[in-house]
Amino acid sequence: MSNAPAEATTTEEMPVEEIDLGPANHVIDKYLTLPGNLMPVLQGIQDEYGYVPRPTIDLVAERLNVYPSQIFGVLTFYAQFHLKPRGRFIIRVCVGTACHVQGATRIVETFFEKLGIGHAETTPDLRYTFEKVACLGACGMAPLAMVNDDTFGKMTVQKVEEVVAEYNQRPMK
Repeated sequence: MSNAPAEATTTEEMPVEEIDLGPANHVIDKYLTLPGNLMPVLQGIQDEYGYVPRPTIDLVAERLNVYPSQIFGVLTFYAQFHLKPRGRFIIRVCVGTACHVQGATRIVETFFEKLGIGHAETTPDLRYTFEKVACLGACGMAPLAMVNDDTFGKMTVQKVEEVVAEYNQRPMK
């Protein structure tokens, strides 16, 4: 069973968008002769675009000689892949046992209020994506939040406001 959020169930349900396929072609060229190249190609494409756009699925299928449905199967099986644009800043709040008993629910609700989005959602300006996660592996710092690779322990409602204010000041790129 997949840990990936249900975003679309077939490639036909994904919106077709106009994008520059140059970066995707560069990634494919890099791994073209590597046996078992599908995973590194998809990872590279996601690194370039921040997600795996529909047109790149068709390009990969054509260039690697695999069916788009096979690619889509990989993309929906692994939680690391995303089929929709994500925010520049990925906020993760631990809701595991240690964080839960230390007030993670309050922290989650405060982020929801401050950002105007819920779990697994992205702000319209693509600044933030919010995710509740089962564990971040730092129970001694509960409740815990992360923004990209930055860790914030002993979170409080006040700290949520400070974190959002700090990242609102950061550039988008």
